[in-house]
Amino acid sequence: MLKDYKSVVAFGGGTGLGRLLAALSFLQERLTGVVTTTDDGGSTGRLRDATGCIAWGDLRNCFNQICAEPTLGRLLFEYRFADSGELSGHNLGNLMLFALDQLTARPLDAINLVRDFLNVKPKLLPMSEQPASLQAATADGTEVRGETAVAQMSVLPDRLWLSPAVSPTPEVMDTIANADLILLGPGSFITSVMPSLLVDDIQCAVLAAPCKRVLIANLIAEPGPVGALSLSGQIQWMAHILGGSVVDAVLWPASRCLEDAPSIPVHVADVASPDERHEHTKLAQALATLLK
Repeated sequence: MLKDYKSVVAFGGGTGLGRLLAALSFLQERLTGVVTTTDDGGSTGRLRDATGCIAWGDLRNCFNQICAEPTLGRLLFEYRFADSGELSGHNLGNLMLFALDQLTARPLDAINLVRDFLNVKPKLLPMSEQPASLQAATADGTEVRGETAVAQMSVLPDRLWLSPAVSPTPEVMDTIANADLILLGPGSFITSVMPSLLVDDIQCAVLAAPCKRVLIANLIAEPGPVGALSLSGQIQWMAHILGGSVVDAVLWPASRCLEDAPSIPVHVADVASPDERHEHTKLAQALATLLK
């Protein structure tokens, strides 16, 4: 049973990873989200440009997704300034994380303080405590830098990497080493799921992990060249970028037509809510069925 797993680690970005962590929050401290920190848009991008900090936006979004109750803490964390001069467009949660980072020894300390403040039980770890940008190159050698620019590419990258190369935290490596289940996605494939796997040590650890590694597909095909790939094509491209396969099984939504299924197990299930997001109970039940 899923509830009996001792250590589940999930990789992804803000909204998709946050929905997954919320769905599996009954695991409490046995659940860890490794969060992408390459965002360079909006409030996060402005903070990065001004201070050289890591990207806080996906971490903040995960906190907001996990906190289901509209508490004062959550309302403060979600607040976005408007008509406030230089503060306009900034998210208070990003500023709080940045401020706590300045007051503590390391970014993870700031994240854990927010976990306590919002009473979030699952652990959240940044993929690295060092700032990095996502870079991509096409087959003809054209290079693109920055998560926002990579997301807007009209052709599928032939190479994908982080600049500069960064190291994971010891906590991330320990979590992967002790995991008995690894989950990838849902979320934007290139800019949410892939960046953490581009950290060299994380990549090696996930490639070598003896536990089951499950890809959770998006409810609808995302825009751009990745969305045009079949499931088999997506898994093959992922293996090309990472130097090996990191997917042992796939959870596929019943709302999408499945074409060109891969040779690995694929469990098709209704996991959608009426507003076309992953529904917490359905997602947890579908994962439990896949893992039997």
